Amino acid sequence: MQHGYSFATTLATSQRINWRIEDIIGAEKRLDFGRPFLPEALARTAPLGCLDDAERLVLNQIRANGYLYIFGLVEEFILPFVLDHTRPRLAGDDMRTRAYLQFAGEEAKHIDLFKRFRVEFEAGFGTRCDVIGPPEAVAKAVLAHQPLAVALLILHIEWMTQRHYLDSVKDDAALDPQFASLLRHHWMEEAQHAKLDTLMVEEIAASCSNAEIAMAVDGYLEIGGMIDGGLQQQVAFDLDAFTRATGRMLTEAERTELTAQQLQAQRWTFIGSGMSHPNYLATVGALDPDSRTKLEKIAPAFA
Repeated sequence: MQHGYSFATTLATSQRINWRIEDIIGAEKRLDFGRPFLPEALARTAPLGCLDDAERLVLNQIRANGYLYIFGLVEEFILPFVLDHTRPRLAGDDMRTRAYLQFAGEEAKHIDLFKRFRVEFEAGFGTRCDVIGPPEAVAKAVLAHQPLAVALLILHIEWMTQRHYLDSVKDDAALDPQFASLLRHHWMEEAQHAKLDTLMVEEIAASCSNAEIAMAVDGYLEIGGMIDGGLQQQVAFDLDAFTRATGRMLTEAERTELTAQQLQAQRWTFIGSGMSHPNYLATVGALDPDSRTKLEKIAPAFA
């Protein structure tokens, strides 16, 4: 695949844009609970006619809390995977080693950032919002799969992050500036991770047969099924939190409507937006054109 990515240039960019958690959260930098946190393209609360504007705002903020939590959750398996991929070849290309270690350090920083966000969110929102997990169990289940399958999932996540920020967050002036700042700084570093993940997928695939590559894509889809199950549980948690926060008792018909609509929103956010990203499909297609075709057929179900 012709992409022009290199360890040296990616490392140089990462070092240039490096930021500290203390510079973007804490002290006077606080969330504004009077404004939405997630863009409508991800939250998808506008079509919910049974809710008023204040209730849509509450649901938007609950979704935003889960959004960053799930990013922190997935980064807890990305971190050990990157380190395990790097360790066997520490004596090789120095730029490669430094780039991957920078990558791992940034993922550890993101995990810390999202934990600090959750503390601030809980203090300001004032209502318990349950989340899926625990992260350790999710990481164990994901990392049990073939390395190439895991690498493909990580690449999916990185391109998904790019799409969310560039297509939905970047130009949305209605969002809370503090939350938008968190997403912008996360995106800045994940933009470099997408390049490194592309190189990582190529490295792992280079020692795989065509049959093993096809099996890895199937493994990636299997993990996707597990993630989809988690999203279904997260939707149930979110609606329970919505009821606690608003005191609004949903009728059976309303809960059914909200569940179906919000599940599809979650599926686009965490599955469809990554699986259908042109750069992701290009990498998969370079490995196995038939697998790309398979993903192109499956992705619309998560739109």
